[in-house]
Amino acid sequence: MHLTASPDVAPAPEITFDDFLKVDIRVGTVLEAAPLEGARKPALRLVIDFGPGVGTKKSSAQITAHYRPDGLIGRQVAAVVNFPPRQIGKFMSEVLTLGFADTDGAIVLFSPDKPVPNGARLA
Repeated sequence: MHLTASPDVAPAPEITFDDFLKVDIRVGTVLEAAPLEGARKPALRLVIDFGPGVGTKKSSAQITAHYRPDGLIGRQVAAVVNFPPRQIGKFMSEVLTLGFADTDGAIVLFSPDKPVPNGARLA
């Protein structure tokens, strides 16, 4: 993974289109959001509905600089749904919610600008 907040860093190593197709990015709607207790860095725990194909999944997201839990309910977000679950403190995060770092390094969520069906894949 090529994780950096700096836009000045060169691109990650080249991959094939088949490699890209292995990453399953879907859109879902946030059903629940609350502070994640016990996290080393401030984070929110999200419950996201990805529709019938994927179902409802949990995610830990370090997005507290720009988002309050009550403002996320009903919002559509994008997430990688086929990474293995990851233990975050006492919380099991099942998907990776996607975002980009702003100029201060705080995460801004990546989401569609028009409503799409829950479970829609990146196209």
